[in-house]
Amino acid sequence: MKRAITNVTIFTVNEQDRIIKNGTVIIDGEKITAVGSSEEVKIPEDTDEIIDCKGEMALLPGLIDTHNHSSLMRGVVENQRMVDWLPVYDLEHRACMEEDAYHAARLCYLECLKNGTTTIMDMYRFMDRCAEAAGELGIRLHCAPYAADVLPYTFFDTTETNEALIKSHHMSYNGRIRVWMGLEDLFYCSEQMYKDAVRCQKEYGVGIHTHGCEQMEEEQTIHKRFGKSTIEVLEERGILGEHTLLAHCVWVGSEDMKRMAATGTSLAHCPASAAKLGCGVARIPMMKEAGVNVSLGTDGPIDNNSMDLFREMKIGSLLQKATHCDALMFGAKEMLRMATINGAKSLGMEKEIGSIEAGKSADLILVDCMSPNLQPVYWDGDDTNLLWNLVYSANGSNVNTVMVQGNILVKDGKATKVDEREVIKMASKQGTDWMRRREMHRKYITKPISE
Repeated sequence: MKRAITNVTIFTVNEQDRIIKNGTVIIDGEKITAVGSSEEVKIPEDTDEIIDCKGEMALLPGLIDTHNHSSLMRGVVENQRMVDWLPVYDLEHRACMEEDAYHAARLCYLECLKNGTTTIMDMYRFMDRCAEAAGELGIRLHCAPYAADVLPYTFFDTTETNEALIKSHHMSYNGRIRVWMGLEDLFYCSEQMYKDAVRCQKEYGVGIHTHGCEQMEEEQTIHKRFGKSTIEVLEERGILGEHTLLAHCVWVGSEDMKRMAATGTSLAHCPASAAKLGCGVARIPMMKEAGVNVSLGTDGPIDNNSMDLFREMKIGSLLQKATHCDALMFGAKEMLRMATINGAKSLGMEKEIGSIEAGKSADLILVDCMSPNLQPVYWDGDDTNLLWNLVYSANGSNVNTVMVQGNILVKDGKATKVDEREVIKMASKQGTDWMRRREMHRKYITKPISE
C-alpha cells in the first residue's frame, strides 16, 4: 500500500535535525520513500491513501523505550527505598505464570503504543507469550528474558530458556520481534551465566541487556564483594561492547564511563524510575562527554507507574538542569534524540528506525497539535517553539496516530488491532488473581542486597 502524509510539521531527527514546516512523507509498503517540503515532494498519482494533516499535526519518529519491565503491578509497592522495594518486587516473579506475563505484556504494550512508543526493550518472563502479545498489537519488541541462577533467585528464567527463545522467536513477526540475552545483575547471576550470555551473543549474533549500578548501596556492596566496580566486573566478564545495553548506571565513575564509551556500550537512562526509588540522578552530562550513547527507558509500571516517553523526556531534562543548576543543559532537541535515534542505536537499529528518512521503516507517530497544551505555535524561519512544546508540554494523550512498518496501529487515539476494553478487563482480572498469589510468597522475602 502506498500512503502520503501531507500538510504536516515533520521533525525528521536526521543528522541536521531538520524541521519541515509544511511537509510531505511518502510511504510505500513498509518503507519511507520520500521526505521533504510539500513543494519538494509531490504525491504520486497511484497513492492509495492521503492523510491530510491540514497543518494541525506534527510527525515524529516512533518513540523507543529501551528499558521496560512489563507488569500488572502498579501502585502497590510505594514509598520504599530500592533496597527494600526490590525483595517485594521479587514476589511478583516468584508467583509469575505465563498467563500473567501475556496479559501484562498486552496491557503494557497497549499503553506504550497509545503513548507513541513503537519499539520496546522489555525484560520480563515467559517472553514467548510477550512476543505473542506484541504480535497481536503490531508493536516492535526486543525481548530480554529476566534470567538469574544464584540462590534464592532461581525462580527467574535460565540461559537455556533464553537460548530456546532466540531459536524460536528471533526476527519473527516480520522482524518486529528480536531476542537478546538477558541478565538480571551481578547479585542474581553467576559468572558462568555471563560466560554463557557472551557465548550465545557470538553464536546467534544477538545483544546482551542487563542492569548496572542503580543505587549507591548496590555499588558499595559490589566493591566489597568483588573488589571492583560493576562496570569493571562486567568488562572482566566480557559483557561490555557495541551489542550491549546497560540500564540505569546511576552510580558510575568517570573511568567506568570511559570503559563504556571505549567499548561502544550503550546506556538506557531511566530518570523517573531512579528518582522515584531514591536512587539518585545519573551523571548523564559526564556520560555524554565521555562519548556514551544514551537513550531513554521507562522501567515499567511497577516503579515508574507510567510508560509515557513524553513525560520521560521532560523529567530527564529537568532533573539534569536542577541537579547541575544549569538551565542550558539537555534541551528539547537533545531529549527528542534520546527518545528516538539514540534509542535506535542502543538497539542496533539506527539504520532502520529512529528518524524520518527515505529508506527507513515507516515507524511514525502523528501528534495532534490542536490541543491547549501544545498551543500557540510560533515560527522563526525554520525554528519553532513546537519542538519545546512537544518535549515539555505534550503527553501520550496527544498522540493521534501510530504506525509501525507502514501499518496503522493507533488511529484517532484508539488501537486498531485489539479491543482495548477487552485487553484492560482481562488484565485487571489476571492482575487481581496474581496479587493474591503473590501474597502467598511473602515468607520468602530476603534481606536487601546491601546488608
